[in-house]
Amino acid sequence: MDLKKYVTIVPDYPKEGVQFKDITTLMDKGEVYRYATDQIVNYAKEKHIDLVVGPEARGFIIGCPVAYALGVGFAPVRKEGKLPREVVKVDYGLEYGKDVLTIHKDAILPGQRVLITDDLLATGGTIEATIKLVEELGGVVAGIAFLIELTYLEGRKKLNGYDMLTLMQY
Repeated sequence: MDLKKYVTIVPDYPKEGVQFKDITTLMDKGEVYRYATDQIVNYAKEKHIDLVVGPEARGFIIGCPVAYALGVGFAPVRKEGKLPREVVKVDYGLEYGKDVLTIHKDAILPGQRVLITDDLLATGGTIEATIKLVEELGGVVAGIAFLIELTYLEGRKKLNGYDMLTLMQY
């Protein structure tokens, strides 16, 4: 299936010059969303995943159905102040500053094989921070999966050495 047919390109959003890749027009078609999810599930089965982790908010949209299909749990990575119990946190760089990502301290057991999911790989900063959180808790990043990779932003370079699946590249 050509998934790119179901992604809507929105010019000049959120700012002039950006060609936003809107995945909601993929997700609102059940058979297409299922197909994309199944591709990630098949990839994850080969990795013997114990847990799926995804950063807010679109990492939830991708990761939760994958976790469900695999019969494993899902652990959310959220911005600081959003999780109610004890967390570990990591600072990461944004285009114009810094932000903080957190995960519950007890979300990952040492040695658990983790799949990290998100909708889009751009510069790689969010996923690089997510990897740090997983590894700080003793998890093993067995794979990383995205619907879309923006190759021209070279985010893959920050994830060098990690096994990765992308369903579409722009």
